[in-house]
Amino acid sequence: MNKVYVDVVAEFRKDGQLVPIFFTWEDGRKYSIDRILKIERCASKKAGGVGMMYTCMIQGQESHLFYEVDKWFMERKTA
Repeated sequence: MNKVYVDVVAEFRKDGQLVPIFFTWEDGRKYSIDRILKIERCASKKAGGVGMMYTCMIQGQESHLFYEVDKWFMERKTA
């Protein structure tokens, strides 16, 4: 399965923006989100599902984090 649901710590800012701070991967490792590059409504082509896609910098790598109604997920990297 390419869709990996993750636990996310996020904050709602006073302007109403939902901003993820860090997430926990399925193996229990925690990753800080260094920077959010872009937020847009988008579908995940690899994992399926539609929601808000956060394009983030995490440990020098660009990654996508999706907020789908009431759950967060990421796309599993494939070899």
